[in-house]
Amino acid sequence: MRCAARASRSGWLAGLLAALVALLAACASPASIAPGTPAAQVLQTLGAPTGRYPAPEGGERLQYSMQPAGQQVFNVDTDAQGRVLRTEQALSEALFGQRILPNAWTRADVLREYGRPARTMGVHSFDGDIWVWRYLDGPTWRLLFIDIDRAGVVRGWSNGDEDLPDPPDPPDGR
Repeated sequence: MRCAARASRSGWLAGLLAALVALLAACASPASIAPGTPAAQVLQTLGAPTGRYPAPEGGERLQYSMQPAGQQVFNVDTDAQGRVLRTEQALSEALFGQRILPNAWTRADVLREYGRPARTMGVHSFDGDIWVWRYLDGPTWRLLFIDIDRAGVVRGWSNGDEDLPDPPDPPDGR
């Protein structure tokens, strides 16, 4: 009986610890970073970014990607004094057509805007790589495809639904 009580207590404590970790992680989201925050504080709060890119004005872009399993890429742009100018979720359908510039953008531009893709693929009809990111459009899981030729130039982009299986029914049938 004592072992069962100890196991029950351990399970309860593990569950409480997991909930606390999840709550703290939610508080440390890139989306919660306010303009004017020092970059050093961003790094202390969020940890090392998945990418760092110099900005033309002397600042820096700190990139926090949730790829390949997640659906977000946050860009935290700082000024030359190391203060946050803006934080933006880059994977937004409203922005793709304004940002992605076929025949002008290069692989470096794509990395600076979206970070490393969730995966790359190829097709016979295109002589290059297709980089793929996962994102959400409301409740719909979507994919962004960017076509990059062998010279490293973006030739086009498209998006589509991500075909995911429905979650399994719970074992008790509810």
